[in-house]
Parts: sequence; C-alpha cells; structure tokens
Amino acid sequence: MKEQLSLTVQSRAEKGKGPNRRLRAEKMVPGIFYDDKGTNIPVVVADLPFRKLYQKVGSSHVFDLVIEKDGVTQTHPSLIWVVQAHPWKNQVDHVDFYGIDPNKPVHIHVAVKFTGKAKGVTVGGKLEIYRESLEVVCLPAAIPDEIVIDVTELNINQHISVKDLALPEGVKAVFDQNFAVVGVINPAAEAEAEAAK
Repeated sequence: MKEQLSLTVQSRAEKGKGPNRRLRAEKMVPGIFYDDKGTNIPVVVADLPFRKLYQKVGSSHVFDLVIEKDGVTQTHPSLIWVVQAHPWKNQVDHVDFYGIDPNKPVHIHVAVKFTGKAKGVTVGGKLEIYRESLEVVCLPAAIPDEIVIDVTELNINQHISVKDLALPEGVKAVFDQNFAVVGVINPAAEAEAEAAK
C-alpha cells in the first residue's frame, strides 16, 4: 500500500496578476483546485512544501489536498494536474490541482521505463524510444508508479506496440491506433534511406 501524502493549502480571495506577483515574491504559489463536479477554488501554497510533494508524487499519484478556509479544513483526494514554471527563474508560477473520486476511473499519463538490453542493439542496431509516457485509464488506487517494458527480446526492425504491453491489473492503455512504443532500428539502412532522398 502506498503511503498517502498530504499537502495543506489556503483558500485565497484575491486573484489577478498583481496579487499573484506579490504571492510569488513571498515564495508562495497561486493555484486553483478543480474537481469533476465543476467546483473551482483559488488556493495558495508555500513553494517549498509544494516542491517536496511534487518530487514525490509527480502528476500521477493521488495525495490528500487539505484546503484551509476561515479556520475550517476540507480534505480532497487530488492529483497535481498542471504546473506552470517560470521561463527562466527557478520558481513555480501557478499550479492546478484536480480533485478525484476514488471510485471513478481517471485518465492519466504514466512514465515508461525500459529495462534490459535488446538483442538487436547487441548486433549493431539502435534502440528507438517513441513514447516516454502512456495515457492509461484506471481507478486512482491502481495508478502505477511507472510502466516497465523489457526490451531484451527485440531484434533489428522489431518493435513493441501499445497493444502488446502487459499492464498491471485494472490498468488499460488509451489509444485510437496501435502505435509503437519502442523499437530497434538498423542505423545503416536508415542512413542509406536518408542519403537517397
């Protein structure tokens, strides 16, 4: 069972560029909490606790978002939905939290991790990664930390498609076409094709 982490945020009344700029100057991050019922609550969170949580949960782990307003707290199982970083300063400009229902499936992107050394690479092929994350649908408690794909058996000109993946129980990949996730290409043939253009 994964440890359930929590993050405390404060409800905020002021919105707009001026107040948001002041908050960032005080090492606070403005944000909004949304849920699937259409609620949206402007919130503010201290930069450091937010960063620490984000390092642990990323965008694919459920945590408890504790919203404080006038001395009253409400706890919502949530995901970090969108993080806007400043283009050059080391600061988070804005964050969107998304409240989820533990009993309803969610669509989410999960990172892909590749293990093993492909047979085709051993004989001179090149491993080509086409996707670094995959969209899946599952209940919040079933969200995997990552999707692990073993590439050991891949030879040159072979690939693994999304349909071929053995995903954890209760997790389904979301796709319209059966795309390749990873493959082994022949660099020599690719160079010849490029030269013939």
